[in-house]
Amino acid sequence: MTVALALAALAMASCAREDKQEGPQPLALKEQVSSIVRSGAGYAVTWAGVLNNPNRWHFGENAVAVVTAVDAAGKEVVHLEQPLDAVPPGRPLAFGGQVPSAAQPVRVKIDYRPASWRPIPRIPSAFLKFPISDVRTDKLKDGSYLVTGYVLDPFRKPVGGLAVTALLRDAAGKLVGGATSYVDNVRPGAKRRFVITVEGVREPVGATDVQATTWGSTARTYEDLARAGAVPLHTVAPTTEPFAKDRGYPPPNDRRQ
Repeated sequence: MTVALALAALAMASCAREDKQEGPQPLALKEQVSSIVRSGAGYAVTWAGVLNNPNRWHFGENAVAVVTAVDAAGKEVVHLEQPLDAVPPGRPLAFGGQVPSAAQPVRVKIDYRPASWRPIPRIPSAFLKFPISDVRTDKLKDGSYLVTGYVLDPFRKPVGGLAVTALLRDAAGKLVGGATSYVDNVRPGAKRRFVITVEGVREPVGATDVQATTWGSTARTYEDLARAGAVPLHTVAPTTEPFAKDRGYPPPNDRRQ
């Protein structure tokens, strides 16, 4: 009888421990910025944000940014629900957008609806970042900024579409503006040019941070790319002749010399 009670207590304790196990941590809106500019007969509300995923073994799917703006009387004049791309495991997702408003907003707020979770089928390092290169940021005469550069597909499979977001920061690293553009038909190992226009920036820009991710609210595209594997880093054979004889020099960092 005593043994049976002990076993029952042990089983109940085990179940309690399982119930208390923590699941994926929620996404966190790490940064956000918004602006209101005159546009035609009305106004344009522009925003950018960074949503952080602290979970290395889960994609965040179907998250939605909720953008609201109110006028001077406190009346809501903008309400937009923006579906976000899948948030990569253990990495942030940058996003941006713009919406017109007939009335003049005075305050903008960005929030988000919680994501659903998708366990990754491979180790986190299999989900490579999309390399960005040759980034150039130019201020235009109308006060907006033009950000150009190239994004590379590091996988063996082509990408139908990528969302590319430029985040503008001041000298201290504070987010002062951002926008998102889209690039399609990115081939394995090849670069594709992106062009992004960022409006409503009021402060001096000291640096530009550009991020790219797969286009779509689920992780399916990213998983297909990871399953196909990465493009080899070195695909061109050396053109110089090999040494006729090994010179026998020890490696520069060899402490035995």
